[in-house]
Amino acid sequence: MKPAEYPRMFAAEERQWWYAGMRTISQAVLARELRHSQSLRALDAGCGTGGNLAWLGQLGHAVGVDLSELALTLSRQRAVTVVRGDVLRLPLRDNAFDLVTSFDVLYHRWIDDDGAAVRELVRVLRPGALLLVRVPALRWLWGAHDEEVLSRHRYTRAEVSRLLTSCGLVDVRSTFCNTLLFPIVALRRGLDRWLGRRGSDVEFLPAPFEWAFRKALEAEAWWLKRGVLPFGSSVLAWGRKAQPTH
Repeated sequence: MKPAEYPRMFAAEERQWWYAGMRTISQAVLARELRHSQSLRALDAGCGTGGNLAWLGQLGHAVGVDLSELALTLSRQRAVTVVRGDVLRLPLRDNAFDLVTSFDVLYHRWIDDDGAAVRELVRVLRPGALLLVRVPALRWLWGAHDEEVLSRHRYTRAEVSRLLTSCGLVDVRSTFCNTLLFPIVALRRGLDRWLGRRGSDVEFLPAPFEWAFRKALEAEAWWLKRGVLPFGSSVLAWGRKAQPTH
């Protein structure tokens, strides 16, 4: 993404409603899928400025990989473990991790082959371990933020499920998220196109909106412990690396 986006991310990742709320949603899914796991080795592939590594570290040992030196410099200010590397060519050994996450990475323009990227994420998973990915949803929601972060594609839920399955994952499941606020997102995107707005969506809102929007995502997290959501502005998908057959 554009270098100017990284400082905005770094400032927002811990407290801004979207980052904090989406983290709560991911935690809810992992709590369900990793119910009996302890002391995991976790990788965040395309870790950005490292905001997710602290809570992943609560599961065991977490490491982040990113290609951007600026992102890594900002990540190290959080006292987390990061290494430089390309998601398409991870500098990590096979079967090394119990959990791999990749949040809003596969849709970038520099990922010219999302299948190759997912296969690389699967390579570093141990058999039976979990991959969790999130990507922006629905091409018609394309807006100014997509241009700012150099998006290549917005996905459907079916596309992401097919992608994970085609790369050798089993027990693949997926859901939309950011559902309750979907009408607001759709209106914002429509206004972007109508007004010709440019620039990033990463910003803090007035405190009442921050609170309300975060609570909406927390409500979705509660629901995702039990089911899935039928539409939204993001897709979250997960599956396990197949066990070898003998």
